[in-house]
Amino acid sequence: MIFDFLSDYLSIIIFVFLSLFLSIGFILINYLASPKNPDPEKLSAYECGFEPFSDSRIQFDVRFYLVAILFIIFDLEIAFLFPWAISLGNIGLMGFYSMMIFLFTLTVGFIYEWKKGALEWD
Repeated sequence: MIFDFLSDYLSIIIFVFLSLFLSIGFILINYLASPKNPDPEKLSAYECGFEPFSDSRIQFDVRFYLVAILFIIFDLEIAFLFPWAISLGNIGLMGFYSMMIFLFTLTVGFIYEWKKGALEWD
């Protein structure tokens, strides 16, 4: 019984152990070889463009979240649109109308966000 298990899953077990060994090894090598004295330029604020001025738990403007949600929605739309376009000949009219309903729903959501002013930056 154990021989059958090992013969079926030996390659997966070897892959898991090899990936764990390499991952832990790379992390340890990075930790041991990385410099421990970063300069002030490395520690400066470069992502957002301004210095932090208060606690990191301050409340963000809701527009940041709305833009992120819009990005995810339209990113998923593109991710669904390419396979749909490739297989359109095979899925027929039902697939076409399903995608049209999906696109209509996204368009209504986009118009709603636009009318609410989520895309306006003051």
